Amino acid sequence: MSRIPADRRSAFGCFRMLAPIGVLVGVMWALELLDSFVGNRLDGFGIIPRTGDGLFGIVAAPFLHLGFGHLLANTGALLVLGGLILLTTSYFWMVTLAVALFGGMGVWLTGDPFTVVIGASGLVYGYAAYLVFLGVFHRRLRHVLVAVFVAVLVVLLYDGLVIGMLPVQPGVSWQAHLFGALAGVAVARWHANLPGSLPGRR
Repeated sequence: MSRIPADRRSAFGCFRMLAPIGVLVGVMWALELLDSFVGNRLDGFGIIPRTGDGLFGIVAAPFLHLGFGHLLANTGALLVLGGLILLTTSYFWMVTLAVALFGGMGVWLTGDPFTVVIGASGLVYGYAAYLVFLGVFHRRLRHVLVAVFVAVLVVLLYDGLVIGMLPVQPGVSWQAHLFGALAGVAVARWHANLPGSLPGRR
């Protein structure tokens, strides 16, 4: 029987823990690659506000992007923020689904008519809001430290996040950003109100 060194076990455990966000981002890149081969036809499956066909986009929109530049702009933030959620809580998929569905529904209800909204920036806003407000609401040291880290990261690297929630940038869905962030805050509030202590990642 062979023994695996402790550092290799630790590295494998960390890799397995972070795998979900890697899979999520990997699917986005695979779909964008496919989209580039089919003449960007997949982009039409985004959220089309207040239309029956646009309801499917609530699920599809986070996986679709307006080119590789758009996807690359979201990838780094998704990996960092999604990784922090995976490392500090057990609710990654719940946060992801809640932000995508409730944020997407907000876009469908309030978005500009005759537009198609795509992109994972709503998830970025939702992840950031969740991490910050989990620290605010729960006040466990680990979550407070993560909240402070994310807040500083936003100020230093993503100072446009706040502006992104205002209707001042042509061609940018401020509704996706705003409702994604609101969904993240709501999930953080719900988790902080769970009976007993909020379970961390074991």
